[in-house]
Amino acid sequence: MDRRDFVHLGLAAGAMAGMADAGAAALPAAGNGALLDAGVAEQQAAMKAGKLSSRALVSHYLARIAAIDKAGPRLHAIIELNPDALAIAESLDRERAAGKLRGPLHGIPVLLKDNIATADKMSTSAGSLALDGVRASRDAHVAARLREAGAVIIGKTNLSEWANMRSTHSISGWSGRGGQTKNPYALDRNTSGSSSGSASAIAASLATLAVGTETDGSIVSPSSTCGIVGIKPTLGLVSRSGIIPIAHSQDTAGPMTRTVADAALLLAALAGSDASDAATKEANARATDYAAALRRDGLQGKRIGVARNFFGSNDAVDAIIEKELEILKAQGATLVDVQLPNIDKYNDTETTVLLYEFKPDLNAYLANYAPHAPVKNMADVIAFNQKNAAREMSYFQQEHLVAAEAKAGLDAKEYQEALANNLRYSREEGIDQVLREHKLDALVAPTGGPAWVTDYINGDHYGGSFSSPAAVAGYPHITVPAGYTHGLPVGMSFVGTAWSEAALIGMAYAYEQASARRRAPTFPASVTVKL
Repeated sequence: MDRRDFVHLGLAAGAMAGMADAGAAALPAAGNGALLDAGVAEQQAAMKAGKLSSRALVSHYLARIAAIDKAGPRLHAIIELNPDALAIAESLDRERAAGKLRGPLHGIPVLLKDNIATADKMSTSAGSLALDGVRASRDAHVAARLREAGAVIIGKTNLSEWANMRSTHSISGWSGRGGQTKNPYALDRNTSGSSSGSASAIAASLATLAVGTETDGSIVSPSSTCGIVGIKPTLGLVSRSGIIPIAHSQDTAGPMTRTVADAALLLAALAGSDASDAATKEANARATDYAAALRRDGLQGKRIGVARNFFGSNDAVDAIIEKELEILKAQGATLVDVQLPNIDKYNDTETTVLLYEFKPDLNAYLANYAPHAPVKNMADVIAFNQKNAAREMSYFQQEHLVAAEAKAGLDAKEYQEALANNLRYSREEGIDQVLREHKLDALVAPTGGPAWVTDYINGDHYGGSFSSPAAVAGYPHITVPAGYTHGLPVGMSFVGTAWSEAALIGMAYAYEQASARRRAPTFPASVTVKL
């Protein structure tokens, strides 16, 4: 940590501690920890009963951030706090007192990944020092929807810099601006990426809700690794406007929460059509009351395919998921062993598409949301990193940025063929094919392996992943805590066809309620392995 970091953290911790003093007495006698780990329904009930205010709730989360994120375990999950959070909470408390409630998120604290634009006093940087201090000219569509829903945006979360699309040798959860995010279940372990800070923060109860973004695995993988619920929606259900992009073919924002119920409420607030994002033209018609899908009998009568070709990466994970499959059957589901076809046919072409789309999509974001930024395009970002290599490239380089900058336009034959290939083999000859052939409602598999030790020399080493099929197809994917190996969380995934969020939420909720696997982290320094 250099002197600049020390000063910033000291000022931030002092400010948060001061802000947290007011309103503390408003919390119920049950204690702060239980309430801060609670969900939307419990917190709303306390506010309705007059035992809690939004200002008090925000204040106590700020105190927890000061104690756990900026001191103590030093999770580095939060990259910046909203200095107006308490004032916003107070205004929402006044609305409540006047009888105006905006909905289930009224007064509820939420964190946004630091690639989601907010037209406030916070930067939007994707973790890069090139955008440090750069404030977006207007809100991302999802940020605007959250404000309209009455949520209190209390801060931004750290992430894998440029959403893990900077280097072929990256370290998940690290950014030049935010440092290394730690896993609350073992501080020397990785959070996965790229929505690293959102996952760590929600696991550690630093806010009620968080929003992450995913291109391939960036919501579901850190959610699984940090023992929380993550939903990667159908492409087009949630607007991408104002989100620092990788690739419009796969990018989406989505909920990261401690429970399926909270994820459903957050998804309802995020989903909706946006005139600035053509992919969302069906969103208003497709979105539904996701809270109504929260049924304990959501697995009854469902036919679920167990994607066996996504087992085998980790014996301990496989053993956990095999036991959880019995819970699905006990809740009325019929399980069918299947092989998801053609998963090897888009490994290379997925990367091709991402590289082609990255440059024009990033350049468009900078022009529309940060025209005042010192970097105007990807070439400027590359030059900035080279000039500031000691701070930005001490652990890994920028091979993906360089490769993306070298790509031709989106009319290139290579790009068009790669995109068509991806959609063919992930959709009609992939997920849709296996669902149709076996008359399935969904697929399940391990989300991925447990957290690995953060390795600054060798980079990331994932233990398998089920993220790519749904990511490439643009189809929904939900991960739910399924158990632990050596104290490290393991998630189970539910994947379906386009616009099947409500059905998947019903299945995931029924499983969650029957299994109740999540437990709060205790922030150990490392994992104790008994041999």
